[in-house]
Amino acid sequence: MGAMKIRKGDTVQVVSGKDRGKSGTVLRVDAAKSRVYVEGLGIIKRHIRPSPVPGASAEQTAGGVIASEGPIHVSNVSLIDPKDGKPTRVGIVREDGRRIRVAKRSGERLD
Repeated sequence: MGAMKIRKGDTVQVVSGKDRGKSGTVLRVDAAKSRVYVEGLGIIKRHIRPSPVPGASAEQTAGGVIASEGPIHVSNVSLIDPKDGKPTRVGIVREDGRRIRVAKRSGERLD
């Protein structure tokens, strides 16, 4: 598997799935599983049982339903072109042995 073309801090748009058409910022990337976590998208809810933490105050022992961002496969998101704000594919150009990401839509450099 090659290196991921989407990185933390990139603005991406979801192209398929329940959040299709929405966009957000990448919070973190799981390269081993080819997944990204996008701010406010792919929300999953976990039911947490209240459990006492040694030396913690009462607020930290509260349970309930916790909503957080879930993983989205990298094939289901598309990078937003910084020039016109539309989804684009990502190309790689080599300069002095360094990989530089380029938006295919406008040719704009991303790094």
